[in-house]
This record gives sequence, C-alpha cells and structure tokens, in this order.
Amino acid sequence: MSTVSSEKPVLKLIIPKGRLQGKVEALLASVGIELAFSSRSYRPVCSDPCVDVKLLKSQNIAPLVALGRHDAGFTGLDWILENQLESNPDLTRLMDLGFNQVKIVAAVPEVLLENDRWRQMKLVVASEYEILAKQFAAQEKLDMFFLKSFGATEALPPEDADMIVDNTSTGSTLKANRLSVVAELLVSTTQFIVHTPLLNDPWKKEKLDQLVMLMNSKLNASKKVLLEMNVSSDKLDKLVQDLPCMHSPTVSPLYNDSGFAVKIAVLAKEVPVLIPQLVARGARDLLEYKLEKLV
Repeated sequence: MSTVSSEKPVLKLIIPKGRLQGKVEALLASVGIELAFSSRSYRPVCSDPCVDVKLLKSQNIAPLVALGRHDAGFTGLDWILENQLESNPDLTRLMDLGFNQVKIVAAVPEVLLENDRWRQMKLVVASEYEILAKQFAAQEKLDMFFLKSFGATEALPPEDADMIVDNTSTGSTLKANRLSVVAELLVSTTQFIVHTPLLNDPWKKEKLDQLVMLMNSKLNASKKVLLEMNVSSDKLDKLVQDLPCMHSPTVSPLYNDSGFAVKIAVLAKEVPVLIPQLVARGARDLLEYKLEKLV
C-alpha cells in the first residue's frame, strides 16, 4: 500500500552576507518574506514556512545554486562570471534586480601611466577576481603574476602590486589611493538565479514565478509615482495631450460636472519637470503618491 508524503515542499533560498544583505532583505520583506536573525545565525527564521533561507557570502552563491545545493539565490553578475557559470546549463538568471551596480576595472598607480609603462613590464596583478584578471591579461597580452587578495585590494599598490582588478561604484577609493583606471572589464548588478533543473518541478516553478512577479512589481513601483490632479472640462484635452503615462491616463468626472480627475503613473525622475508643465496646462489640486506595487 503506497503512502503520500505529508512533508510540505520547501524552496531553498540563499541570500548574500554583507553590503547586499540589507537591500535583498528589504525587497523580500516587501513581497511578504520577512526574515528574523539571531546575533550569530546564518539561518534566519522566515515568515513563509515554505521558504528556507541561508545566509552566505556572495562569492559562494552561484556555484552552490549551480550544484543544486540551494534552489535559488541572489548574487552579483561579477561572481557568476568569475565562477565561469554564465553558460552553465544548471544555472539560470531569472531577473536583474539592478542593485549594487559596480564596475569591474583594472587600475594602476599613476606613475605607471606615463608611456603605458604598465604594458611593458612584468606585472603583479592583485585581485579577488582571479578568472576575470587572467582573462583580461590574456586579452591585453600582459606579462603578469597573479596575487590573490582577500579584501582591501586597493591598499596593495604600489609596493605590493602593479595593477589591481577590483569593483568600484564611484571611483573615490581608487582616487584616494592614487590609482587610475586603465580598463573597464564589465558592469555588474545583483541577479536572482535559480538551479535550472528545478524549473521542471511545478510547485517550485510556480513559487519562483510568483516571487519574480512580486519583486518586479516592487522594483517597477520604486521607479514611478502616481500623480493625481483635477482639471476643468475646457482644459482636459490640452492636459492629457501627449501626457506621459504607462498606457492611457485614468480620467473620471468630478461631482456636479465641475471638471475631471486625472491619474497617471510616471517615472519619479520626470516629476520635477512634469509638474510645472501640468500646472501650465490647467492642472490644479495636484497630488503625488508613492507606489508600493506595479504589476
């Protein structure tokens, strides 16, 4: 006599420890997955009983997801490429969150810029990115010795390294250490990745599809605001003409035929320019709202 397992299916999710952690936690909380950590725990309590979460360094997440040790996770594109998993059939990128956009660059001390001295010498190249650094050196036909760094890579030149391959967002740390960028290898952002074979599991695929939809709706909403305004009947056509919005503006008649209410969802960055234009076209009682979800 066969028995049916009473165990609930669980999605094994892995999130990055460090600077990405807060943003990923906040995004998950906004879609109903709240995490509670004890002081030393790498396994937070999750508000969703069907999701099991573990916290690990971003560098380890892509290989572990590709191996199927975890179902899905969040990591930078840089670590997917560094682990040579971009074309791995067992790893699929479900979405680009756009978090933590950084450039992976090669930089040298300013004294090596003159006459491209760095191209004509045997270089000690320091980096956490061994594969990316060696690929760059091969591409540029550089004579190099690779030195694995473990944080604070920018502190090694000029005494201990001639070049570094590192990530940077503003370049201020490089400038503070008198380093100049000589090449940009790639731009990296945070990716949501999945172990490809589990997409054949109907329950896990549905859970992931829902999660992607909700995260996308939150990220889309974070870029937009809702503008609501009133306008008199004689100025409605002028107001809505060429009005930026997702599809068409929502227009509703006001009480006692005193005009119309108009609603539009627009990019937040457009608002400072757009509001004076709307007022000039006849908008009044204009309100701006933040959006929580946009599906």
